[in-house]
Amino acid sequence: MHNFEFSLRIYWEDTDAGGIVFYANYLKFFERARTEWLRTLGINQQRLKESEGVQLVVSETHVRYLRPARLDDMLSITTAVKNIGRASITVEQQAFLQSTHGELLCHGEIRIGCVDATTLAPCRFPSTLASVLPSA
Repeated sequence: MHNFEFSLRIYWEDTDAGGIVFYANYLKFFERARTEWLRTLGINQQRLKESEGVQLVVSETHVRYLRPARLDDMLSITTAVKNIGRASITVEQQAFLQSTHGELLCHGEIRIGCVDATTLAPCRFPSTLASVLPSA
């Protein structure tokens, strides 16, 4: 399974009143990592919409929170393909704390669907996208 890794720092805006990362922000971190992963594959989502008429949308998430991250922590967010279909892809994403030699903080499975950019109806991945997605 191919793993892509993206690093980020926790800022004030990421934390709640208790000084820990607000749970919904992990979904933002996962989104950033997936976007950067797609960029490494040569996929720009705006160009995909303009040239192919399709968009990638999150259709399902399953997230498990194990340990908190705090202000100034450095995280590594990994992305790996779990399953690829004709119109959707499921990725496994994890958030690790860098300072503790990779302590797992959060684990998620995210399903991303391909939709027509105008109607938002599900559609198959265009060949330009399907050809660069790594296999599970």
